[in-house]
Amino acid sequence: MAEGQDVVKVLASAEGEALLLGLTPPRESVSAEEAARIAEVTLSRLEGLELDGLVLYDIDDEGDRNPEQRPFPYLPTMDPAVFYAEHLSAWQRPAVIYRCVGKYEPDHLSQWLSSVDSDRVMSVFVGASSAGKPVRTRLAEAQDLRDRVRPELPLGSVAITERYSRRGDEHLRMIAKQERGTSFFITQIVYDVDATKSLLSDYYYACAERGIEPRRVVFTLSVCGSMKTLSFLHWLGVDVPRWLENSLRHSPDPLTESLDQCLVNAQDLAGFCRRLGMPFGFNVESVSIRKAEIDASVHLAKSIRTMLR
Repeated sequence: MAEGQDVVKVLASAEGEALLLGLTPPRESVSAEEAARIAEVTLSRLEGLELDGLVLYDIDDEGDRNPEQRPFPYLPTMDPAVFYAEHLSAWQRPAVIYRCVGKYEPDHLSQWLSSVDSDRVMSVFVGASSAGKPVRTRLAEAQDLRDRVRPELPLGSVAITERYSRRGDEHLRMIAKQERGTSFFITQIVYDVDATKSLLSDYYYACAERGIEPRRVVFTLSVCGSMKTLSFLHWLGVDVPRWLENSLRHSPDPLTESLDQCLVNAQDLAGFCRRLGMPFGFNVESVSIRKAEIDASVHLAKSIRTMLR
């Protein structure tokens, strides 16, 4: 496992197999003392995981994307860049900081880009959750800002299997993002492995036809310990195969059932990428704040570490 800048370079290259852990910052309403306590607990949980980096999410209200009631209520969270800078300074490895760019004024993004340590920080810019949502900065504007202010900042993009399943062109969208400077991809939560492998295959061979190298794809995995979590995965737009949904609904222990399946999925995806010659990694997260599911995600990360080269 590399340190510091080396890991930033690894994620933006075809070298090695990376392991990340995804975190959601504390609620916006917490005090500085409470945020510091949460950070301390988080860093303690990370000890011994042998992670290559963290992913810090930027949470936005996506009610405009899905009119159904959100299973877990939307609560505004701290700016992940602020949480990282002010409360995770003891973390010595890199972080991928998401930016829901529509939430921020261009000046705010420009100031952050000017000050961020690009040897330790990467970013993923996320656009609006729907075409009609009012935004302060459009995704293309944010990308142009990065190009002007901090072109050396490694920039990732989101890849979505479900969009590929419905439209069939996600691999082409990935190539277009790559041509605009994307150096790695992080997927939405993956449960439909077969569709994800089809997306990877189309992306890999489309790159080969164009004579370009495919970028690293980091697969996001998340455990599911309750029917409420399963409903939230559906609300987020994650496709869970019907057979697996049935297994989770009827299992006396859905958390262990989903953990075991995530490990099977990780092994399947890792083997497929190795055979294909595709650079890859894993990002483990919990969409639930239940301690049992958070602990299970930590266990999942430990288990995946053992299978990576």
